[in-house]
Amino acid sequence: MTDKLGFLIDMDGVIYKGSQLIPGADVFIDRLKREDHPFLFLTNNSQRTRRDVAMKLKRMGIDVGEEHIFTCAMATARFLSKQKPNGTAYVIGEGGLLQALHQNGYSIVDSDPDYVVVGEGRTVTAESLEAATRMILSGAKLVATNIDPNCPTAGGTRPGCGAVVAFLETATGKKAASVGKPSPVMMRAARKQLGLATSETVVIGDTMETDIFGGVQMGYQTVLALSGGTRFDDLVNYAFSPDSIIDSVADLASPEVNLREKFGLAAAGEDLMPAVNEWEEMRLATT
Repeated sequence: MTDKLGFLIDMDGVIYKGSQLIPGADVFIDRLKREDHPFLFLTNNSQRTRRDVAMKLKRMGIDVGEEHIFTCAMATARFLSKQKPNGTAYVIGEGGLLQALHQNGYSIVDSDPDYVVVGEGRTVTAESLEAATRMILSGAKLVATNIDPNCPTAGGTRPGCGAVVAFLETATGKKAASVGKPSPVMMRAARKQLGLATSETVVIGDTMETDIFGGVQMGYQTVLALSGGTRFDDLVNYAFSPDSIIDSVADLASPEVNLREKFGLAAAGEDLMPAVNEWEEMRLATT
């Protein structure tokens, strides 16, 4: 059983839905801080800076600093700085991505870039897509902060980064490299930032395709929260399973739940794959 335990936590659908805090999420995060469990909030939204994300959480009652935020923009910028230090990029995206690239030594240019980098945003225009297409065909590499096809907003669903990337891939015949969840690039970088071993890392998310699949690929323990976009009945559609299933993170907030014992046992090799059946039995017993 491992003594150290850390968490990589999705936000939308796990901590909040839209602008509403999910009941018990603040209590769970307070518990992690009180018991000295290292944690990061992981997001595939590259629009906001770390400070902006931390402020949003603070206004909802979760007091965390920038050091607790890990965005796909950060992962992308760090990845590019290792691939080609002090390179150049043409960016389709907003402030969070631009700041992350600048902080990692990249210059933003309008011609002859090393990379075309696509992130979340509402500033996509026909002109920017046309310019990006020409640059990719001229040799620039296409990089996506994530490949989520859409994203929820207060006014409904809008096209996401993946939709823009699909346009460029179709127009150029070039395949994008994606860095955000579920890419091992982001999942590994977040773990290393916390200084954790694989066996000490727990991923909590509400989306099978990103959070859970990303954790499964890396060998992390995975917890599916049914407070977001995934329903229990959806699990039959996937060839992989989470290690644990919870209604929401409120289930982990109580001191009666020993986190080190619950997740430490899995790290020591206990088979938790029957979690789906276990959760269904519990659900039927309470209905």
